[in-house]
Amino acid sequence: MSLSTFIREHDVAIIDEFETFARTLMPPGENMVSAELRDHAKEMLAALVVDMDAPQTDAEQARKSMGRGVARALAASGRLHADARIRHNFTLDAVLAEFRALRASVLCLYEQSGQADLAGVRRFNEAIDEALTESMARYSATTTRYRDQFVGILGHDLRNPLSAITAGATLLTMTADSDQRSANVASRILRSAHRMRRLIDDLLDFTVTRLGGSMRLKRETVDLAQLCQEVVLEAQAAHSGASVRYGASGDLTGEWDRDRLAQVLSNLLGNAIQHGDHGVVSLEARDAGPDVVLTVHNHGAPIPEDAQEAIFEPLARHAAGDDGDTSGIGLGLFIARAIVSSHEGKICVTSDEAHGTTMTICLPRRPAAQAG
Repeated sequence: MSLSTFIREHDVAIIDEFETFARTLMPPGENMVSAELRDHAKEMLAALVVDMDAPQTDAEQARKSMGRGVARALAASGRLHADARIRHNFTLDAVLAEFRALRASVLCLYEQSGQADLAGVRRFNEAIDEALTESMARYSATTTRYRDQFVGILGHDLRNPLSAITAGATLLTMTADSDQRSANVASRILRSAHRMRRLIDDLLDFTVTRLGGSMRLKRETVDLAQLCQEVVLEAQAAHSGASVRYGASGDLTGEWDRDRLAQVLSNLLGNAIQHGDHGVVSLEARDAGPDVVLTVHNHGAPIPEDAQEAIFEPLARHAAGDDGDTSGIGLGLFIARAIVSSHEGKICVTSDEAHGTTMTICLPRRPAAQAG
């Protein structure tokens, strides 16, 4: 008896076995009623049989085994399975466990029947792998979309109360000159509010770029010499104990998003001051023909070589010492890279004991479409 015929004639027994076995694979405390485990198993088995019985050449089988099949008969079934499980709040582990249980139930019962259809077993494995792939892709895409929507909505909804806090604290700093204690409290509130806004902005930028999206830019003619001077002055004001040197050479004008580049430079200078040895931090800008090159350098404990490879990844952190500021959420360098990439530029890091740490940015003056 072929495996497809066996599945057709023994679907009830397979589903019973599937339910029993699936429960042994569920995470501890997972609460799934019988209907939740069985509701899609019958439809899935029927789709598997249809796929197994469909004519298939050796070339088609080879393409399918590599995930390049044309028919993809189980695509719809896999997507529906994922949608149903998301509605029931299944975890990804639970969804994977179901497919393991279904595969094991079919093959175990077929083996016990004493039948042998190796070609059918191969077709069955190909079919269930296709369904699994589609289900996982749908599950991941849907949960990622929900998560990004949540973060985006949360970030936007937090802006209104944060704006009220910022406005109130600003008013207090202006009216509490006669009361130094109140002025100090208001200043701390204002600094905290600005820090919260930076975190919210980072989260919103992250939702845009985490799947490879490109940031929207407002390009205009920018003189980086002037912009760098402004950022250095802001960094000095924010870190009164730091010493920041700035040097510039050549033509530093181009078509860039001024605010976004200021965000990048502010982030890099802040990191250099935070993780440096409290010595001099330098920012240099130089003319490189069709590009402008920016470097931010600090001395201090080097970034480990293995950390350098991941330092621009989201949620990656590097602290040179135990006293580093950990108020950030590890998105600053990821967002800096995203902004530079949106400008069609490149950012990289070099770091060792002898030379310190240098962040280098190479920015084309104009988009490639206009450069010619």
